[in-house]
Amino acid sequence: MLALRLVRGTHPVVQLRRLLVAAAAAGVGFLLLCALGYAVGHPADPAGVLRLVWCVLPLAATVQFAVAVARTDPSTRPRPGLSAIGLGPARLTAIAAASTGVACTLGSAVALLFYLHLRGDITGLPFDGAAADLLAADRPVPLAAALTLLSVVPVAGAAAAGLSLRPRKAPAEAPGMPSGLPWGVALLALGLAVETYAARGDGGGVLAGWILTAVGLAMMGPGLTHGCGRLLQMIRPGAVRLLAGRVLMDEARRIGRPLGVVCAVGSGAVAALSFYGGQVLGPLTWLGVILVVGCTTATLLTAALESKQARTHTTEALLRLGAPPTVLRTTALLRAGVLLAVFVPLTWAVGALAAVPLRG
Repeated sequence: MLALRLVRGTHPVVQLRRLLVAAAAAGVGFLLLCALGYAVGHPADPAGVLRLVWCVLPLAATVQFAVAVARTDPSTRPRPGLSAIGLGPARLTAIAAASTGVACTLGSAVALLFYLHLRGDITGLPFDGAAADLLAADRPVPLAAALTLLSVVPVAGAAAAGLSLRPRKAPAEAPGMPSGLPWGVALLALGLAVETYAARGDGGGVLAGWILTAVGLAMMGPGLTHGCGRLLQMIRPGAVRLLAGRVLMDEARRIGRPLGVVCAVGSGAVAALSFYGGQVLGPLTWLGVILVVGCTTATLLTAALESKQARTHTTEALLRLGAPPTVLRTTALLRAGVLLAVFVPLTWAVGALAAVPLRG
């Protein structure tokens, strides 16, 4: 009961973030069920398996967003007195994982109800059976397969949140720029090579190449962010550049990975726009695009909020020492500017390189 009160007694903004996680889980669950419905209605078509494979992208984006929301949840932070009543770091981690699983389960349940409604299995509401042909309403829903697919998001979200928030020792020092950057560059090059090789084959190879590219950019993100911090502190820096550079170096791991993922999504969008041009996309494709773009962007904003919360004591100390608020705002703008100056050209370059084999 105490754990439930900790979850329920949070700020409305925190509850809104949990609802957003549930909405994203509902979208992914609906995509999985639609892929299942297509496979049931077209058992001889191998495209049914490919549709299911493409659901990995919104699934990964949703899980990443769920983990970011769990990390910023104030109800799961260690506080004085909680350990004495049995709510230590390990128990709070379990609560965070459970709350993430509950939010994703709620979204999966909504997805199932909406799917059955569009099939016409649930009547009495608007749009009864509106997508009966698309969802193979003439065939029964394989219940075991549907429940298995719907359980993927809650299980993955809860497990990822538990692993991310598990108690562990703090590193002796902040990771440097050699840390993950070479492996990220190697995976990026490998992903582009796989995309080039599979461009004239099936979509599964293209997806595998894009996933390697995305993982490579995500691994490069912390190193590039750390390098941006070093760049700001070069050649006789002033107080603003020193502060901005030090913050980027300290927060490289926290904001670098989501920034790299957003860079990967942006490069994929550049490649897709170059390849598809003005072609009209279907509603399920648009749903997947909205989920991937929305979840990755929300994850980056949530990571930025977490970074700001982690710097609360430092900011208060600077204000007590007489630092004007304009200095802090200028520092934030400088950090954002240098990150945009590095990651926007990288996004465009990777997207343009990925589009070359697709056009060929």
